Amino acid sequence: MEWIANPTVGDWLRERLDPRTGTMHAAVPHGFEAYARVFHRGFTRSLPGRAVPAPEDWLRMPDAEREGLLPDFVDAEVSWAETAAAFGTTMHALAQWHRLVRTPMDGDWRTRIAPDGREFDAPTEGELDPSLLPVVAEVLAAYTSTPDAGYAAIWEGWGNVVGHLGIPANPGLFGPAGGDDPHHQAMLGRSAHDPFNNVFRKPTWQEGLLPRDVSEGPRLELPDRPYVLFSAAPHVFADPDWVLGAPWRDLPSERDGHPPHAQSPNLIWPEDRAWVMVTEIEADSTVIAGSNELVRALCTDDRFEALPLREGSSLTWDADEVNR
Repeated sequence: MEWIANPTVGDWLRERLDPRTGTMHAAVPHGFEAYARVFHRGFTRSLPGRAVPAPEDWLRMPDAEREGLLPDFVDAEVSWAETAAAFGTTMHALAQWHRLVRTPMDGDWRTRIAPDGREFDAPTEGELDPSLLPVVAEVLAAYTSTPDAGYAAIWEGWGNVVGHLGIPANPGLFGPAGGDDPHHQAMLGRSAHDPFNNVFRKPTWQEGLLPRDVSEGPRLELPDRPYVLFSAAPHVFADPDWVLGAPWRDLPSERDGHPPHAQSPNLIWPEDRAWVMVTEIEADSTVIAGSNELVRALCTDDRFEALPLREGSSLTWDADEVNR
């Protein structure tokens, strides 16, 4: 994968977007034969043979009893269909997670307790799980004449992907919190002010995961979303180890002992434009536009959860009319 300094190869996407419609086409291009929605996995926590205590009951438990329960918790990924079954709701292509888990008007949809006692946590937004991407990409690579040539783009706003000019935090003001971690200090420098000393301090370059020339380079500008664009063969993402070749791989975290990680691309498409994969930064699902055959293959693959969408579909917060 190599950075593309001239992002005009992505201009065709902008021409097929319409942010004024209130539909998925604010982020997903018009003009394809068919569309599929790939649902990001949720998470469930349970106690074998018994219900998970309600939050208020958990807080009232004696410490010893509460600690005694912790080793028995079982955490697992969960599909949207299984979630709907647990809450007695209906899974369908336009489903919204907060409606599947029967969230009251003033409730927190991110964590809900099902009638069977299991705790359900909402899917990750803005990212197709890096371990799930290879499975989806394997299908995608079979439906393009250019599996060895294509593009991938990542939103510039993720964490510390790009560097920036800024004023490091004043250690005297913020103390040891965050230690010497440069990304933590850069965050503090952007979010807090020292009126007595900042006037004498000059902005310096704060490193990101990508080199400075990439961080300061041109962006693929789509409605309300600037992306850093890379050349990327679609078949590369079918490799479970694709993270190791990602230019935005989080090497600082690895040096701290964490396993290899890279944010999944927000956009992927082959050179022949046979399809495009779009993961909008605030979405809990990924939309793929392509041929009827591709969408059929995606929606019949039992390794992940996908349903067909009609062109012009809305995936907004209140789009799930079935589960109202």
